[in-house]
Amino acid sequence: MICKGCGSAVEPEEAREHGGAAYCEDCYLDTQSQVKTCDPWAVHLAKSDKSRTGVQLTPRQQKFYDLVMSRGEIPIPQAAQAMNLSEEDLRREFATLRHLELLRGTRKDGQILLVPF
Repeated sequence: MICKGCGSAVEPEEAREHGGAAYCEDCYLDTQSQVKTCDPWAVHLAKSDKSRTGVQLTPRQQKFYDLVMSRGEIPIPQAAQAMNLSEEDLRREFATLRHLELLRGTRKDGQILLVPF
């Protein structure tokens, strides 16, 4: 079998099915853990934790935050390239920073830009 996500060969007993397609385990997990940037409950929890303990970012999140702050606005593909991350990984990091209300997305000239909150 061939994984619909990454195109690699998958043994039939190892394949996972989702939406009528076969996936390897990693790609299947990606289909099940969709990033939610607009999640009011996550924002509430992040804000209450931030007020209690302060903001503690990972080195990658800090680098990402610093990149957006230094540029003012940056399209997702350029940010991913500057961070040497896939767009999917960048979106995961962005979700955390969005929940902390440090960064947000905005639409300008038909593209999504990452900007300070």
